[in-house]
Amino acid sequence: MWNVEERFSPTAIESLAALGFSVGSTRGVVRAEKYGCGAEFRVNPDGRFQLTILPAIMLRGQFTRLWDAGYQKFLLTDEGQKLPAQAPQLANLRKFNEELRTALGVPTYYNEALGSVSQVSVYDRVKGRAGDVPDKTVGVHSAGGGH
Repeated sequence: MWNVEERFSPTAIESLAALGFSVGSTRGVVRAEKYGCGAEFRVNPDGRFQLTILPAIMLRGQFTRLWDAGYQKFLLTDEGQKLPAQAPQLANLRKFNEELRTALGVPTYYNEALGSVSQVSVYDRVKGRAGDVPDKTVGVHSAGGGH
């Protein structure tokens, strides 16, 4: 995972466009996108930028969270949608993450380079426990009851 406490210089953030990233800036918030994925940075009072939204797959211009349900990876939207993640999306997320790290000089560690890092995980499939059979009771639910 990224060290979200790390700060990046304005020059480093500005250099992303020259490396093929689509970079947009609004009132101190910078969004970098490429391959259908994106990340967001915010400027701090010291003028340096901090990663505020980790690299994520984008859907309809919105960030998603990657959820590993053990049997399938899903994309979770802020609107409460749960969509199956597709192999090309996961490959693009990995490529985006690697290129962004390289551009900003952030090291990639062995365990992170093995595959997609999910923001939410559920692996409990022990027979007799809740969640042993994947169905609508397993996974992410809204506070009001669920989807």
